[in-house]
Amino acid sequence: MKTKVFIDGSEGTTGLRIHERFSLRDDIELLSISADLRKDPAERARLINESDITFLCLPDAAAVESVSLVDNDDTVIIDTSTAHRTEEGWAYGFPELSPAHRDAIRTGKRIAVPGCYASGFIAVGYPLVSGGLLPRDYPVSVFAASGYSGGGKKLIAAYEEEGRDAKFDSARMYAWGQTHKHLKEMKAVTGLAREPLFCPFTTNYHSGMIVQVPLYTDMLSEKKSPEEIRDFYAKYYEGEKFIRAMPFGADVEAGGALFSDACAGWDGMEIFVTGNDDRIVVATRFDNLGKGASGAAMQCMNIVLGCDEATGLNI
Repeated sequence: MKTKVFIDGSEGTTGLRIHERFSLRDDIELLSISADLRKDPAERARLINESDITFLCLPDAAAVESVSLVDNDDTVIIDTSTAHRTEEGWAYGFPELSPAHRDAIRTGKRIAVPGCYASGFIAVGYPLVSGGLLPRDYPVSVFAASGYSGGGKKLIAAYEEEGRDAKFDSARMYAWGQTHKHLKEMKAVTGLAREPLFCPFTTNYHSGMIVQVPLYTDMLSEKKSPEEIRDFYAKYYEGEKFIRAMPFGADVEAGGALFSDACAGWDGMEIFVTGNDDRIVVATRFDNLGKGASGAAMQCMNIVLGCDEATGLNI
């Protein structure tokens, strides 16, 4: 029997990408909503409760409304918005963090898909904090570059319109007020005492991102060399299909530069460690539309269904 799936918000960037991914599968029956009823609560409620799994690809307020429409105890909700990522009773959709995270996804009815920047930071921050290497009160900084697709349909249109403003040829730095919507989960999921200083920017390419976290080794709970930190990640994520700790020195072999679009179209994540005995930079590279959005949502669905986590994904 095919799994019935409804995508509430299928016209957005993430919803469209999830819809495209189902073309690779024959185990899914996709429930469709007519264009003129996309915002009709009664029709959305009918489809949500008829489905086995509903993906929410909506703004936060609309995602909260959709959850309120659920009256079928068997329907699993996978929410890609920011609305529920730190809410009690919601599984955080990053299974590689721990066996408890994977089990919560497998058994849960409410799953919150991580934000793209948050995924890149939490992948390196959570192991350090939970492993006792990074003090919870460490003054964490995060510097990240993303393709413009991470900004949604309006930003994509601004970059891709004919005769666009020349300012979009350069880096677009934003979130200066330290109020980025991913900061809440970056703090809560890792267990840090305060939110990181976060400096993101987008620039003139479609998808892919790098998230960097610089560390002073003498401020860690135990001073470690870059090689030791790299080996720490390799052991932590050993056996995981979606996360690769890259060999130490991979950045040097790449010519001393890492390009943030190199993982576009791939659904995994790479971890790099570089630096010296005093200062280390740990970084993740991945597709903001893959492991940072629709790919992560599909991985969570696969866990719920009990099939190979990589089914329908590019790994």
